[in-house]
Amino acid sequence: MKEKVIIVGCRFPKMNEQQFQMSMEELKALVNTAQGEIVGEIVQLRDRPEPATYIGKGKVSELIEKVTETKADLIVFNDELSPGQVRNLDREMNVRVIDRTQMILDIFASRAHTKEGNIQVELAQLSYLLPRLAGQGHTLSRLGGGIGTRGPGETKLETDRRYILKKMDDLKKRLADVQAHRESYRKQRRNNKTVQFALVGYTNAGKSTLLTKLSGAQTFQENLLFATLDPLTRKMTLPSGYPVLLTDTVGFIRDLPTTLVAAFRSTLEEVKEADILLHVVDASHSEALSQMQTVDKLLKELDAQSIPVITVFNKSDQLQETITFPEADNPYLYLSAYNDDDIMALSELMEKTVKEQMNYYQVKIPVQDGKSLSDIQQYTMIQQEQLDEETNCFEYKGYVLKDHPVNGVIKKYVQDV
Repeated sequence: MKEKVIIVGCRFPKMNEQQFQMSMEELKALVNTAQGEIVGEIVQLRDRPEPATYIGKGKVSELIEKVTETKADLIVFNDELSPGQVRNLDREMNVRVIDRTQMILDIFASRAHTKEGNIQVELAQLSYLLPRLAGQGHTLSRLGGGIGTRGPGETKLETDRRYILKKMDDLKKRLADVQAHRESYRKQRRNNKTVQFALVGYTNAGKSTLLTKLSGAQTFQENLLFATLDPLTRKMTLPSGYPVLLTDTVGFIRDLPTTLVAAFRSTLEEVKEADILLHVVDASHSEALSQMQTVDKLLKELDAQSIPVITVFNKSDQLQETITFPEADNPYLYLSAYNDDDIMALSELMEKTVKEQMNYYQVKIPVQDGKSLSDIQQYTMIQQEQLDEETNCFEYKGYVLKDHPVNGVIKKYVQDV
């Protein structure tokens, strides 16, 4: 049975009405993703958060009445509450009180499927809960499963701060081992000089659907926030037959909790390793521009802002009216992930963008040099291939990565570079 949830939000002067409504809609989507049912909403206009309870005394009373009226099980605040605010609100209410950060952490806990993902989520949860241990006994005594209690929520977090710190140290060591394995895999990819695209974008923009359509690999797709948590890499073939790697990454969101950014640093490193980013935008969203800015900000924090980008305005078939986005310096494309012609157009744009990072070559290779012929076919983007019967050579025209070892083969037989 779904938990009954009341959501609470405050609009402060720095946020306009449209931005505030978007953040509240986003909170509703988070609750929906966590399998909750919203039965009430409390909003307040304030200059600043009330230090003790985040909302004023009058709103606290209104909230208590709302809980009684709706028989709510949970209250979720649309901001990160201080440990003191959680304690004070907990004393006033007969139901659990959590904030937006804990809600996101809870969703991540239910989405993590790999060993690395589970370690990262638990580490993020413990980092969040550590400063909130004082006074948690009363709150945790009521935990019996449900939203905000997944992961370490029921592992006696109130017992001992030293135990929590020791647990975090252990998780960090385990994570370091997993990260070393991931780095080894990345090194292998770098040595193989395989071009890698990374799908980045706001959560629920359609990245997983695009991965499926471009690569043919089946992935988890659902109209929920953070449907993909663990990075997933698949091979795809560009129109010329040139193979590349395509990686789906965790969706970004406004004010992504710092504990998550820190814990998922190794996962987010996949973005930095990419040669080209596909920034997927839900073009039909009323706040698409704001979401793009959130993604750009996080890419800058990851020091990935210098990587070439293709902006993919997805869900263009759902546009109610023509929306004009600022002209970007990078290539862009409007599409629907469910339109095969659009997917082909994106593949062609991806190939064009890769080609711009390569050198053109023209070479003749004797038919008896099977190894060199194999290398040319496997590691270069061939545009033209023909057999010259007079010289008994294959003539190739195409493009090659500037630093790929196969350049040695080309230089050996070079005709025109």
